[in-house]
Amino acid sequence: MRIYVPLDSAAKALGADAVADAIAHEAALRGLDVQIIRNGSRGMVWLEPLVEIEADGRRLAYGPVSAADVPALMDGRLNSLGTVEDIPFFARQTRLTFARCGLIDPLDLDDYAAHGGLVGLRRAVAMDSAQIVAEVTASGLRGRGGAGFPTGIKWKTVAEAVADQKYIVCNADEGDSGTFADRMIMEGDPFTLIEGMAIAALGVGATRGYVYMRSEYPVAIAVLEQAVAIARARGVLGPDVLGSGRAFDMQVRVGAGAYVCGEETSLLNSLEGKRGTVRAKPPLPALEGFLGKPTVVNNVISLATVPVIFERGAQAYADFGLGRSRGTVTLQIAGNVARGGLFETAFGLSLGEVVNDIAGGTATGRPVKAVQVGGPLGAYMPVSKFDTAMGYEDFDAAGGLIGHAGLVVFDDSADMLQMARFAMEFCAIESCGKCTPCRIGAVRGVETIDRIAAGDPAAAALLTDLCETMKDGSLCALGGFTPYPVMSALTQFPDDFATQREAAE
Repeated sequence: MRIYVPLDSAAKALGADAVADAIAHEAALRGLDVQIIRNGSRGMVWLEPLVEIEADGRRLAYGPVSAADVPALMDGRLNSLGTVEDIPFFARQTRLTFARCGLIDPLDLDDYAAHGGLVGLRRAVAMDSAQIVAEVTASGLRGRGGAGFPTGIKWKTVAEAVADQKYIVCNADEGDSGTFADRMIMEGDPFTLIEGMAIAALGVGATRGYVYMRSEYPVAIAVLEQAVAIARARGVLGPDVLGSGRAFDMQVRVGAGAYVCGEETSLLNSLEGKRGTVRAKPPLPALEGFLGKPTVVNNVISLATVPVIFERGAQAYADFGLGRSRGTVTLQIAGNVARGGLFETAFGLSLGEVVNDIAGGTATGRPVKAVQVGGPLGAYMPVSKFDTAMGYEDFDAAGGLIGHAGLVVFDDSADMLQMARFAMEFCAIESCGKCTPCRIGAVRGVETIDRIAAGDPAAAALLTDLCETMKDGSLCALGGFTPYPVMSALTQFPDDFATQREAAE
């Protein structure tokens, strides 16, 4: 009997380790031959710990399971949810990047290969650099870390750069509130990230790679480091990648967790052992990146998606999506929701469908007031904009941004003036201090919002002017995007600001 218990951080926080220990104890008492596999999460956090029992060729799901439920589970007295694939939240998804996450043993390379792994790398090994870059370009893949920049253009720039050394750097510094896709893939399917980085290396001529990860992800760090060692021992990494005669190896590097190190040039400074501050651009990292050499800097989900593009073909991937937003988007649904978790689907669903239908509305049962999309720098989208399609250009036209595709839902009890203040305070605390609009502007922003709350009628106009200055003058997106949540709160929820002034008066 094989029993799957997630090692995913969210599942562990909800008691998965205790459940695994209880299953092992109960099996020993009963003299049962049970293999416990610590898999990744299937992404339905409200059902965690989600336990799956494999029997007669089927994997039946149970959840949420506590340690106290284990005797009933082993007796067959717990109600099953059926197979995971039958659960409506899961059944509605188009799983490409996350196809294996939660399905396989994360550290079993043979299990990975049995479910389509390494097919893409084997195909890439038979291609030259230009063909690899052309395949990624044709897929329409864009940076999933937030910027949405075409991946193929970035790779082409590095491939055509002349240098004695090139690098692949994976940005795993996932610091946005309400986001967890990077962590989930590293914990649940780490070989797909390794494979994606190897394909990128073959495409641009890099021989070294680094995954820059935040220290707050201990499980992901441990799993990925083990996966890298296994991949190296099996010839997926090293001096002769899958017998190709081409070399690529990689390491995991852990940062202290500064939010600004999610910005690529701050990340590179930190990776070099320097203070994590933003670099002025140009030069672009694609030409002068890590140690001054041409460097591909891509997000975890961007790189983890590359293997499926090469496995199925660029056109098969590009067939999904909306407009210039091709492929799938890995929505991370969090906040005040009935059903939170990871939902992978083709670009094109409306925001309202995601919040009301897929997520089931709020956990409190109160009306939805706002959804912040794109992390702490994303705009607060009101219900009046729920017809906005999940696509880069669509969100831009609606005054928002998709970013890393995190959604944090708020009900009608949320005070949007306080949320705007939080955004400015967050920027003030996390600023690297390199540029004045961000370093000083965010501090002035907190003070200005406090003036609005105290009833100063002139402060709203001042806040608008300040946000314009931060947006136009900041060196990076931390200061440049903070106006999105602040101004969306001010313009879309004016009553919250007026109420504060009236109360002060």
